[in-house]
Amino acid sequence: MRNEALAIVSHELSTPLAAIKGYVTAMLLEEVSWPEEKRRQFLQLIAEEVDNLQTMISEILDTTRIEAGLLEIELQPLRLSRLAQEVIDEMQQRVMAHRFMLDFSSDFPLVDADPRRIKQVFRNILDNAVKYSPDGGLIVIRGVVRARDVVISIADQGVGISPEDMIPLFDKYFRGRSSYGRSIPGTGLGLPVSREIIEAHNGRIWAESDVGEGTTLHFSLPRHGPSTLEDQDVAHTQ
Repeated sequence: MRNEALAIVSHELSTPLAAIKGYVTAMLLEEVSWPEEKRRQFLQLIAEEVDNLQTMISEILDTTRIEAGLLEIELQPLRLSRLAQEVIDEMQQRVMAHRFMLDFSSDFPLVDADPRRIKQVFRNILDNAVKYSPDGGLIVIRGVVRARDVVISIADQGVGISPEDMIPLFDKYFRGRSSYGRSIPGTGLGLPVSREIIEAHNGRIWAESDVGEGTTLHFSLPRHGPSTLEDQDVAHTQ
């Protein structure tokens, strides 16, 4: 398993490196005078590949921390809709074929969670949604309030996940295949890391999918804590 994992990670890391090397080599050709528009396009593609590398390295480091029991959670009051919007704004700069929509009620409660880690969960799941909907479409981030927790759902209009791929979806290094048999790129660590983060918050994460009809990832976060009491105090004051 270790050898297989190393092979997967090595392959995934080498792909963006090869792309970066190719674009830089092309720009350095003395016999070619690239127009400014083409040079800018190359630089944009290089920036995107660097982002991919940073994401993969971060996932590998987080997996190492988790295995060593060093995952730290720093709780503070969070407005999840605002955090989700920040991640959407980041992704919209590099994703043109997808549209994003937030669906949160105006009185959606604060929750106590680690902003950096929950933002990472949003980023991992949205990145997954984009990968599994290569033709674009709408991605909806919805918040639902329940008695003891809140549930965040992220739904895409992509190719969906086959039933046999749903079982190991949150296993380390597992990479699903599209309904057309095409392998989905990535280290296979984004969702396992997200699961560890959510479970460290005493929440849970799960998926629903129909082949050809898209996928919805859900995660829950408990409502107990200082922010819950704060919301109750505000309600009583009103």
